[in-house]
Amino acid sequence: MTSSEPTTDADRVEEPSDAPAIELPERAEPVPPRPPRLRRWLVAVGGWARSFAVSIADYFRMRDPTFRVALLPSLVVSALLFVRSPFSNYIFDEQEALLANPYVNGRIAFRAVLTRDFWGLPHDRSIGSYRPLPNVIWRAVWQIHPVFRHPWALHWINIVVHALNAALVARIAFGLTKDRTTGWLAGAVFATSAVLTEAVTGVVGIADVLGALGVFGAVLALEASLVWMPFLVFASATVGFFSKESTLVALPILAFAALTAAPLQHPKRPLAALRALLALGAGAAALVLYTETRRRYFPSEPPTALLATPGEPFVARTFHAFLHWFQQPRLPQDPINNPLINADVPHRIAGALGVYASGVGQVLVPVTLSGDYSFPQEPIPARVVGVRSIAGAALLILPLVAAFAAWIVAIVRRRAGNLSGARATTLLAIGLAWVPIAYFPHSNIPILLPTVRAERFWYLPAAGVALVLAVVFARLLRRERLFGVAAGGVWVVAMFLAFQATRARMHALDYADDLVFWRATAHAVPNSAKAHLNYGVMLGARNELGPRLVENRKAMELAPAWPMAHIYYADTLCRLGRLQEAWPDYATGFVLGPNDRNLIALGLQCLWDHGDVPNRSKALIKLSDEHPGTWLSYLARDIVTNGTREGGVDRKYRPRGYDEGPSD
Repeated sequence: MTSSEPTTDADRVEEPSDAPAIELPERAEPVPPRPPRLRRWLVAVGGWARSFAVSIADYFRMRDPTFRVALLPSLVVSALLFVRSPFSNYIFDEQEALLANPYVNGRIAFRAVLTRDFWGLPHDRSIGSYRPLPNVIWRAVWQIHPVFRHPWALHWINIVVHALNAALVARIAFGLTKDRTTGWLAGAVFATSAVLTEAVTGVVGIADVLGALGVFGAVLALEASLVWMPFLVFASATVGFFSKESTLVALPILAFAALTAAPLQHPKRPLAALRALLALGAGAAALVLYTETRRRYFPSEPPTALLATPGEPFVARTFHAFLHWFQQPRLPQDPINNPLINADVPHRIAGALGVYASGVGQVLVPVTLSGDYSFPQEPIPARVVGVRSIAGAALLILPLVAAFAAWIVAIVRRRAGNLSGARATTLLAIGLAWVPIAYFPHSNIPILLPTVRAERFWYLPAAGVALVLAVVFARLLRRERLFGVAAGGVWVVAMFLAFQATRARMHALDYADDLVFWRATAHAVPNSAKAHLNYGVMLGARNELGPRLVENRKAMELAPAWPMAHIYYADTLCRLGRLQEAWPDYATGFVLGPNDRNLIALGLQCLWDHGDVPNRSKALIKLSDEHPGTWLSYLARDIVTNGTREGGVDRKYRPRGYDEGPSD
């Protein structure tokens, strides 16, 4: 190569250099700022929550509400909504039903269960509640360990049985309609029903939840074959009867359900009339077993007013003859607990219909819930025909008419080949008939009850409401628009269930202890003298005598003819040392209730403890002379004569202290 030849880049050779090579750093990617720890935690929790919500939705969307599948969510909902505080104590009737019940706490032999009533009393002292099965369960749990004698432990029985019942309601609805949505909705409506709080959260509600368990089991047994169905119905109804006597309503419910559902449950061989008769007969056999057991081991004479009289119409004569065989016992007649006792028949029925109308409204929209509705919260109505009585009559009669109409529509749809429509309409018919039939024994129309109104009376009727609403809600959920709003049915159902669940949880909080319970009751029903008096008693038990005096005065003003109100008001004054002010109300209460031994003993003992009996000896002797043959006469004279020796009232006549069991 000569110098004249051109050179190329490939031929050029660079001379080595002594300078060190410079390495350029690689271009780094920008690092995003690390999110705050709280944000990362919230994102993670949100992801878990979404996954959990999807899993829950899939559980209901992809599974049929069989009893086994429905039981777990029912138990979770029941526990979340109705469990009470573990620091609770014995509230309201729980003291008499548990602490003072000699059968439950083992003071009498186990075999005596058939000879004692719900409160552990013998037949000659009973107030009419013959329910052996709850007593057996209570006693069995009571004997396990002292920790199980606490009301918080005992009320879990109700929570578990309520979950069983909700699962059964879901299974009944699904079994008839074959529709997953309807079944789940029926169970959800019943499980969250706020009006059921008293029965589930209060220990004494065990009779209601067990009685309903027997009815639901008998209704589900209608799906069994013709051979096994009567035996299953008999077994389930027997459980119900020995839990609560109002299981009597199962007979018409079973007959109507068997008659209407047989063509759908047993399409090959419906034999609807035969199945209805067999179901009715099996239920009647359970009734006979219960009644004859009670007649033999727990005899009682029915009230004279319930006996048949010559010249009565056939229906009335038959009804009275049934009550005579049934040995309907004499129930307590306290106008404070049931003012309708003092009403004539037209006003009694009007008042009962008004209470029924209010109860229906309370089941659907439970704005106010209370553990008591005594006088004068539910007084005798001023007029026979009024808004409440008309509404009650309509709600009692129209559902039965609508049930019959729905049954006819179901028959037409079934014959036209519309089985899904026939199934839904049949369930609607059963639910509509269920509600008034299940409530009627508690309505104070056929017989007067000790209580004018109680939320626990709605435990069984609420199942009928759940069946009706399940059909309605399922229809709403399938509509794309409601009142012009997309997916409106979803919002209606969600808001209904959320409101019910919220009110149930709030009412269950009222069972924190006896003071909270009666304070909430007095606020919920401010016209109940009993609520104010008991709230005052709870305050007094905590030595808050000033507030107790205020509540006792309210009770006395609401019920001026109530001896207990006067004596408790006077007793508070006595404890405050205001003896001169106390005596007039003591005297008034003694005269209003001369045979109320506990009240008279309570008042006399306070007077003795504060040294005022010697000052009242002449007045007490005068009261004794004016009321011969009464407890007032005996105790007043005895404390004047023998008070020094006995330390006041004879100890065997002193009332049982608060939160105590039976005395020896």
